[in-house]
Formats: sequence, C-alpha cells, structure tokens
Amino acid sequence: MDFTLTEAQRMFQATAREVADQVIAPRAEETDATGTFPHETVKRLGELGFMGVAVPEAYGGAGADTLCYAIAMEEVSRACASTGVIMSVNNSLVCDPLLAFGTEAQKQRYLVPLARGEKLGCFCLSEPNAGSDAANQETTARRDGDTYVLTGTKNFISNGAEADVAIVFASQDRSKGHRGIAAFLVERAFPGYTVAKLEKKLGIKGSSTAQIVLDGCRVPAANLLGKEGEGFKVAMATLDGGRIGIAAQAVGIARAAFEAAREYAKGRVQFGKPIASLQAIQFMLADMATEIEAARLLTYRAAALKDTGRRFSKEAAMAKLYASEAAMRITTKAIQVHGGYGYILDYPVQRYFRDAKITEIYEGTSEIQRLVIAAHLLK
Repeated sequence: MDFTLTEAQRMFQATAREVADQVIAPRAEETDATGTFPHETVKRLGELGFMGVAVPEAYGGAGADTLCYAIAMEEVSRACASTGVIMSVNNSLVCDPLLAFGTEAQKQRYLVPLARGEKLGCFCLSEPNAGSDAANQETTARRDGDTYVLTGTKNFISNGAEADVAIVFASQDRSKGHRGIAAFLVERAFPGYTVAKLEKKLGIKGSSTAQIVLDGCRVPAANLLGKEGEGFKVAMATLDGGRIGIAAQAVGIARAAFEAAREYAKGRVQFGKPIASLQAIQFMLADMATEIEAARLLTYRAAALKDTGRRFSKEAAMAKLYASEAAMRITTKAIQVHGGYGYILDYPVQRYFRDAKITEIYEGTSEIQRLVIAAHLLK
C-alpha cells in the first residue's frame, strides 16, 4: 500500500503551506481577537483555486482531487481555523452539491463564480428544532406558478452573513418526513431573505455564524437543486463529503497545537534544563504526534475513497470522529505543556483549544458520527 503523495499533490501542499504561512498565519490572531471576516485572505484563496479545489477547471475550480482538498484544509486550518471553515463550507457544502446535483445552467450561474472565489456560499440545513434531527425541517416550500415560496428560520449558518448564495432545505410536505424535503439555490438578493442575527462564539470567530430568516422568499423554479423530494438525499450526500473537510481542519488545528507545544518545551527551562528533556513532556508530545498521524491517515483514506467513486460514508464519519476528538485531546495537552502560560491569551494554544471544540459539533456531532458508523457495522 503506497501512502506517498503524487508530484501534483506535493505541489498543491507546498502552495497551500506557503499561502498559509505567509498570508493567513500573520493575520490569524487579529482575526480571532476582532472577529473580523478575512475578506482579503478569502479573495486570495479564490485566486489560487482553493475555494473550489475539486471543481473542474471548466467550472472555475482548481481541477484537483478530494485528497488535495484535505491537504489544503489541513494547511489553511493550521494557520487559521476561521479561514479553514470559510473555505470548507464553500468547497464541501456548496460547490460539491452544485457539481453533483446542479443543472448546467445552475453550474454556469452559481458554481463558476463560487469556485473562483468571486462569490461565497452557505448551507442552510440546521433550524431551531432541526439540528441532529435534520429531517425535522419546519421551513416550508410552496409551489406558486414558476416560483417556490420559502418560509422559515435557519440557525448556525456558517458564512451566513457574507454569503451571496445559499443552499436552503425546506419541506414541501411534512407528512412525508425526509421524503418531502427539497433543496433550493437562494440568492441573498431575493426579497424575503434576511440575515437576522450573528452568533457570538467560543472559537472560529472570524467566520460568521448567522441566523437566516426566509419570509415568503420567492425562488425561481429553475433554482430547485436536484428533484422535488430529494433534498434530504442532497443534504446527506453533501455532509458525507463535508466531514472529510472538517476532519482535515481538525488535523490542522491539532498540528498547530502540537508544533507550538514542542517548540515551547524545547525553550522552556525548569530545574536547570528544557522541559522537553522531562519524560512526562516527551510522552505527551509522543502521544500528540501519533494521534495526528492516525487522524491524517483516516482522513486521507476517506478522501481517496471519494476520489475513486467508492462508498465512503463510514470512513468519512470515522475520520471526522477521530480527528475532532483527537484535536481536543491534543489542544488540551498543548495547554498543559505550556502550564500557566497556556491559559494566557498571549499564547496561541488557547485559540487552538477554542477552535478545536467546534469540530466535534458541526457537520454532525461525535454522537451522530458514532450512529453513522454503527449503522454500517450492523448492516
């Protein structure tokens, strides 16, 4: 079994690392402290093709594969998790379903500018009463001539305040459960579409998380994504791929925390010698490095399966589950290595700790990942 990256993948990794180190990392602390959306950084990512990594060049993307996307997500998130999730949403939750389910007209109108980074997208599935229970959609869609009328509220929408276009899920017939759900491409400019509230968060502060209200929002019938009644299918297929991106984000955050802890341990002198010479610290660093490697390999496996067209739902859930929980363990240990300084805002490990937590929650909590995995094991 060959785990070696191809020349093209190594070049993509080098480019991602360069932009992460030179463009993203220097602004990460300010992005976190001010909660400011990194517009210029996102624009630069778009120019490099990172906002549509696996989208064919004919549709404005980089024409790379899912593994390249995971590699880029790790590098970007290592520098700034806020920037990582902005990139992840646009790639995994917007470009991917447009590529898989969109008509040619929809791809030309929406996918091309999204993949180029000229527009930004968001994914509107969660609601006040539909979190892990995603099928419980209370947002409604009513057909009226050549339009659909959407009414409802969406919660916790990443990129919500800046997105130009949203993929919105709504129920046409609640009596049919998940079979009554449809997906729609909704432009921010459509009347009845409102960004109602911005959430104050523990971490990923540079990424907006918004509540979106649809009040009789009229959407052209041509903007139906997929078929009527197939919205839940669109959502679940999209989340499978999205979990690869979040697993890669978790690996990037964990790697940043490990590298910070390792460098601190080499420079911090106690009892007359660097604390890196103490076995207790060495064991923590060894465990951290091992977990990062394991999480990365799980993520690469899921990405490789997706690239070859094979089923990857279980593997994506495994990667997301392990990588996110490993990121929490690793960022916690990184603070411990720093001692009291780890609790001080002057050191970045506290930011990695705060950013890591969300990877256990969004795009399916750890508990949902375990349910997905168990369902495959018990078939």
